[in-house]
Amino acid sequence: MGLKRTPHAVYELNYHFVWASKYRRNLFNDEIIIRLKELFSEIATHYDFEIIEHQIMADHIHLLISAPPRYAPAQLMNIIKSISAKQLFKEFPLIKKQCWSASLWEEGYFVRAVGDKVTKDVIQKYVRYQREHGQQLEFLS
Repeated sequence: MGLKRTPHAVYELNYHFVWASKYRRNLFNDEIIIRLKELFSEIATHYDFEIIEHQIMADHIHLLISAPPRYAPAQLMNIIKSISAKQLFKEFPLIKKQCWSASLWEEGYFVRAVGDKVTKDVIQKYVRYQREHGQQLEFLS
């Protein structure tokens, strides 16, 4: 990836995010997974960050994101979760019925900045193989 630039910063900021559907329900079928990938891409383009890798499981999401320093990780999560939930509820009304509340996502999330010991490549490999192996690697324990 390398260094990136904005008018006021040079940066290399990568974040690994993991979050779950409300009550960890298995809400995401193939059609919804395809739409979520499209939504995440649209959101990233609009807000000027990059999705390096993603994996959408039936009940949780993994995203590896490169973002400019103007966004705190909490802001990124708020943007991604709020826009995707609103759009999915609109396009797939059945999802809202499957959630007992008006929330698609659990409130919490996991985030790790990619650094020295946990490199972007290690996380990228983890995200790619998550669906096939479904196991956590050592560094996430």
